[in-house]
Amino acid sequence: MISSILGIFGRNPAASPWDTDDSIREELFSIERLEQHAQSLAVAQPIAAKPTLRRSLADRLRDNEAVLRHAYGTIGDTVRDGQLTTPAAEWLLDNYHLVEEQIREVRDDLPPGYYRQLPKLAQGPFAGYPRVFGLAWAFVAHTDSRFDPGMLCRYVRAYQQVQPLTIGELWAVAITLRIVLVENLRRAAGRIVSNRAARQEADRLADRLLGVNGQAAEPVGSVLRRYEHARLPEVFAVQLLQRLRDQDPKVTPALNWLEERLTAQGVTVDELVYNEHQRLGATSVTVRNIITSMRLVSGVDWAELFESVSLVDDVLRSGSNFASMDFPSRNLYRSAIEALARG
Repeated sequence: MISSILGIFGRNPAASPWDTDDSIREELFSIERLEQHAQSLAVAQPIAAKPTLRRSLADRLRDNEAVLRHAYGTIGDTVRDGQLTTPAAEWLLDNYHLVEEQIREVRDDLPPGYYRQLPKLAQGPFAGYPRVFGLAWAFVAHTDSRFDPGMLCRYVRAYQQVQPLTIGELWAVAITLRIVLVENLRRAAGRIVSNRAARQEADRLADRLLGVNGQAAEPVGSVLRRYEHARLPEVFAVQLLQRLRDQDPKVTPALNWLEERLTAQGVTVDELVYNEHQRLGATSVTVRNIITSMRLVSGVDWAELFESVSLVDDVLRSGSNFASMDFPSRNLYRSAIEALARG
């Protein structure tokens, strides 16, 4: 488990979860491995008696909403301008209404008073954040954002074999799952926008080297001078490479320069192109999984799922006619138990 957390947050286990724009994606686990991970996670998640004050998840959600809205507008501009977009960008553009719906659901279901009652973690990158948030994050990371209700039930059940969750936490599983999916989509959207800017910069550079739209081609040395000592972003380099290949021999020095710069960065042209295609494919899969999962999460009967993983329900069913009651009656019992436990 510890190695998994370090994989997500680098070698500093106290790093903030917001310090990177990398996808929330780690090694894909089978259901058996996911159950084992849940148990090891339960051991490694002590609860704080006095939680560290951290920025609330509601604040981060507002930031994510702003980033996603900007990305949606940027992608829309790209399409209106007749430019090519990536499959991941098209997924976001076509399903933005669903993303807005998820954000509204979280706002409605996570009022400040409820958030304060959720047990907070004592240490690690999620210190001060709800324990159930860390649980949801690991589930998303090790399924590549693919939601499966059966897997989630087994995962939560496995966690509770080591450490029971409160009634409030079990209800918050759906909320925090949505929060993590929105967070992961925000990261993909940020990369989509920054990659678009990098490609546009590469296109402007190529236009100057090639002399398009009736403009005279500029000398290679003067165009490339400002890039001599900067590390070239891989998206930028791939776009420039694609624009310059099979062009007039007069721009060959630019190709030679590009290959030399990439060699200095420790990558060949073929590796660069392959890596970029792999990244595009992985991002497309992740965004597709996120959107599909958001749709599935909205269709799940969360009351039924809650009761299937509630240890309190297990106890009450075993010693009474609790199971034969209707849901509102069962919920009254749970609410009374929750109030007693809190006191």
